[in-house]
Amino acid sequence: MVPMVQDAGRSTRLDSKEPSGPIADRWSQHKFNLKLVAPANRRRFQVIVVGTGLAGASAAATLSELGYKVKALCIHGSPRRAHSIAAQGGINAAKNYQNDGDSVHRLFYDTVKGGDFRARESNVHRLAEISTQIIDQCVAQGVPFAREYGGTLANRSFGGAQVSRTFYARGQTGQQLLLGAYSAMMRQVGSGALDLLPDREMLDLVVVDGVARGVIVRHLRTGAIERHAADAVLLCTGGYGNVFYLSTNAKNSNVTASWRAHKRGAFFANPCFTQIHPTCIPVSGSYQSKLTLMSESLRNDGRVWVPKAKGDRRRADQIPDEDRDYYLERRYPSFGNLVPRDVASRAAKERCDAGFGVGETGMSVFLDFRDAIQRDGEATIRAKYGNLFQMYERITGEDPYKVPMRMYPAVHYTMGGLWVDYNLESTVPGLFVLGEANFSDHGANRLGASALMQGLADGYFVVPATIASHLAGRVLPKVTTDHPAFAEAEGAARAMTQRFLDLRGTRTVDSYHRELGLLMWDECGMARTREGLAKAKARIAELREAFWQDIRIPGDAENINQELEKAGRVADFLEFAELFAEDASVREESCGGHFREEYQTPEGEALRDDENFCHAAAWEFQGQGKPEARHVEPLTFEYVKLTQRSYK
Repeated sequence: MVPMVQDAGRSTRLDSKEPSGPIADRWSQHKFNLKLVAPANRRRFQVIVVGTGLAGASAAATLSELGYKVKALCIHGSPRRAHSIAAQGGINAAKNYQNDGDSVHRLFYDTVKGGDFRARESNVHRLAEISTQIIDQCVAQGVPFAREYGGTLANRSFGGAQVSRTFYARGQTGQQLLLGAYSAMMRQVGSGALDLLPDREMLDLVVVDGVARGVIVRHLRTGAIERHAADAVLLCTGGYGNVFYLSTNAKNSNVTASWRAHKRGAFFANPCFTQIHPTCIPVSGSYQSKLTLMSESLRNDGRVWVPKAKGDRRRADQIPDEDRDYYLERRYPSFGNLVPRDVASRAAKERCDAGFGVGETGMSVFLDFRDAIQRDGEATIRAKYGNLFQMYERITGEDPYKVPMRMYPAVHYTMGGLWVDYNLESTVPGLFVLGEANFSDHGANRLGASALMQGLADGYFVVPATIASHLAGRVLPKVTTDHPAFAEAEGAARAMTQRFLDLRGTRTVDSYHRELGLLMWDECGMARTREGLAKAKARIAELREAFWQDIRIPGDAENINQELEKAGRVADFLEFAELFAEDASVREESCGGHFREEYQTPEGEALRDDENFCHAAAWEFQGQGKPEARHVEPLTFEYVKLTQRSYK
């Protein structure tokens, strides 16, 4: 096991570039103060966008429209396969169409509070401001949001808010938003202004004289290793939830691009901040390779309950109301079933651990639409959630119009990521990180429907303004792929590939990934303890050593080889997992999705330690096999008072 440096102190290298002045004016004033790149000069600059989900596609489309030369690298055969499509329930925006008291400030407040006061106020307020522009942009692109009878865009409620601010397209919101961004991007491809390269996986970041100047990628169909040079690199590669193996993420989602950038100098912030989603279809067997998310939007009309009696195995329709415990409504009367995800997840775990769970394993709770169907009619519920109900029935064989859904929490989103400043630039100059790949906006817990909001805000509106601070503010000598830094990075990538192929062990890559994932779930999942985290760190080190001695990769590197692809990703997960566990161990408090059992209120809620941990923790790579250094960025709260979160 590699020991970690406990604390390298407040690093001067963590300059957040956070503006001062009234918070409502900070973003507009900051934009005015940024340098500009004149239209005629933009065509001189090459920008690489790695990842083509919502953040990547929107950034690539917008930068190309502005006149920059853009190259977009997609890990799939088509950007339409990005994991962004899995965000079903909606996207937040402070439009206040329902006239129920919403505002930019309230969205800002709810997001800071929902993240348990572990995010930068300036970033969160900017996100709330931009939210209204996102909706206008997407409507103009033809995204088919649901509408009220009079034609106004419809909204529904989501967890952590007492207003309706979530715009949606049935249960397909992520897919429809991605199609909008994809269409904008493909318009630029069609015009010849944007170069889209599918089936590419980033293997390394190329840094020249301390500045990000390109990437090394592998063509997943031909096996060819490619060099791509640029004046700026945008990393839009999503989160690292698949370190748990079983998660709601797409199977190709991984940490490799972020981790390789980390090893080139990009600090990794708050890796232990991982979101557990409360409404997922429960695990049904060891054969599963992923879990299926059921949108949080279902908690608008579905009521969560378990039997009041332990071990009650009657069918749901045979359990009368007086024998049902609607525990979220009982514990949190103000928010009821729409408490934030971390609160709802821990409550479900507590009920199941106490013996009140349902289903064959006892590790699930009911999400029941009986009352909503009786009140509004099946046709109304079908119009709102039809595709989600259909998906649930296909997977479980149970009709949720007739019987309650069974749900249990699962790993979903990651709030940690590469550290970025207010411009979304990492500690490697010229490397910008967007969407879920950065750490910036959600603190210790993301509110539902805010992932789509952040990805599109970063891509459509933030980075197109802030990238000029790099391109116009630094001297960028011409760099080609013949530079020695490209040769060094390519050589390292080829050496790792050959090392995998030279191994002739007995185990599959998946077997190690499953073992790592179960260990992470047990010790670093919904609840964490000092002893469990120490156990995890020791066992991860053992797994990593065994992995590099006993895996077997069939085939070669000259064509499609999915086992080779997975080997690189799991090797990175095995390194990243130890940093994850260390970060969770050092943060001796509970906040949001990071729940240390030693630190909780008498009622079982997360107990923060603002005196010692009101900061972002950013880890600096010191070299292979050497301890990582922990830096801190203090967080200050001028506009949202630090209080113990309460949703009662």
